[in-house]
Amino acid sequence: DPKAPKMIAGDDFRHALATTVKRPFRVVPFFDPGPWGGQWMKEVCDLPREAPNYAWCFDCVPEENSLLLGFGGARVEVPAIDLVFRHPRELLGEAVHARFGDEFPIRFDFLDTMGGGNLSLQVHPLTEYIQDRFGMHYTQDESYYLLDAGEGACVYLGVQEGIDRAAMVRDLRRAQAGGPAFPAERYVNKWPAKKHDHFLIPGGTVHCSGKDAMVLEISATPYIFTFKLWDWERLGLDGRPRPIHVDHGASNIQWERTTAWVERELVNRIEPLGSGQGWREERTGLHEREFIETRRHWFTGRAPHDTGGGVNVLNLVEGAEALVESPAGAFEPFVVHYAETFIVPGAVGPYTIRPHGEAEGTECATIKAFVRTRP
Repeated sequence: DPKAPKMIAGDDFRHALATTVKRPFRVVPFFDPGPWGGQWMKEVCDLPREAPNYAWCFDCVPEENSLLLGFGGARVEVPAIDLVFRHPRELLGEAVHARFGDEFPIRFDFLDTMGGGNLSLQVHPLTEYIQDRFGMHYTQDESYYLLDAGEGACVYLGVQEGIDRAAMVRDLRRAQAGGPAFPAERYVNKWPAKKHDHFLIPGGTVHCSGKDAMVLEISATPYIFTFKLWDWERLGLDGRPRPIHVDHGASNIQWERTTAWVERELVNRIEPLGSGQGWREERTGLHEREFIETRRHWFTGRAPHDTGGGVNVLNLVEGAEALVESPAGAFEPFVVHYAETFIVPGAVGPYTIRPHGEAEGTECATIKAFVRTRP
């Protein structure tokens, strides 16, 4: 708040960061409207009703989110990236830090089209392309996890079998130049989507969420490299057309990712991994080009977790409330609520999650993401 500056002692600030990195924590989420935004977050997250919609929520993006630190009765808000810079090894873990340096490589955000419209049809660059053209070391591989879905919800993903590539690019250019609307369903697969579905989106894959879907987007962090191909003949909130990047997009579309390949490789690759008393674990998707591993835990009792020395990012995707605890009492029990994203630093090691409060006696679920450091 620029009208109410606050000051704290440097030693106190450094102590606060050192304390944060030893326990699970949340960052301050940021909500923003958009031309395709929906109404789900407004209701579930109890947001101000005067906004026309909320399209995005950045809930684990240290470059954009903040930390709210408490000092007695005072609350001080600071950039969350300060924690990454100050304690990268404890936060990320040695192997992840060795690969990414002082960057936080995983981001969780929300894309709300419930009562809204389709996202722009888009593609993210291949790793080779983003390295060559933009000097980035990794690209925005991502996935869509469906927190919720209305009737008729869908995800556009991959191109259809046997299409004419040149014709698709030509139709994209004609639409961008003010010609006929781009016939997306002639070229792009449209997959039905329901709650808890998981769609993988490695760079180079044409994609977008359709209307009436609530997406938890799990992705790598070079988030500014989205090549829009088609924006459904609409304007941005400022009344102007949003930028379209057909040239960049056409250079990255992986045309072999057609219907059969996408269904086999990218849609609901659910693999049971293990179970115990009151819990079971699944791998919900992993493509060989993506460095982010995702795991889902269903639990009615205490589910065991371990950071394995690398940072974990989780969201409570089912259940009203859960409690994160240290078996060794290394941190105070941490309460999370439905749809909240939280970070467990690599230095934490073992931890458990169980239903809590209103959720006791019910089945809950988390989705967890971490950087693969070994096969």
